Amino acid sequence: MKPKTIKTLYWIFTALFLLAMLGDAYGGITMQRAGKDSLAKLGYPFYLMVIMGWAKIAGVLAIAQTRYLVIKEWAYSGFTISFIGAFLSWLAIGAGAAMLIPPVVMLLVMFFTYYLWKRYEQVKELGLTNTKLAGNTELA
Repeated sequence: MKPKTIKTLYWIFTALFLLAMLGDAYGGITMQRAGKDSLAKLGYPFYLMVIMGWAKIAGVLAIAQTRYLVIKEWAYSGFTISFIGAFLSWLAIGAGAAMLIPPVVMLLVMFFTYYLWKRYEQVKELGLTNTKLAGNTELA
């Protein structure tokens, strides 16, 4: 895959992922009814919505920035823990596929953005970001 293609795919999928997380964060911070209903079913306190909402905003900012790579890694880790925790929480109460599938889908989308980010970082390290230098070079 060409460096420009990797970069373009990374930013498209990352933007979609980050928009979804911002929407979820807004729902948590404003304590929307659907979130309250879900937390009541799971047996978690409602204030968790606000905490997770602000954490998701911090994670979005960390992934969107390009300077502090370790902070970006931690944000990806935090989202991973959040999605796995959501899946396991729903599984623990015997929820159906309608509740189990969304965290898995978001986890896969997030892993895809992570993969593209790491791939692009690899391309940059090899000095192939300039299309004149890269030509039709494909990474294995």
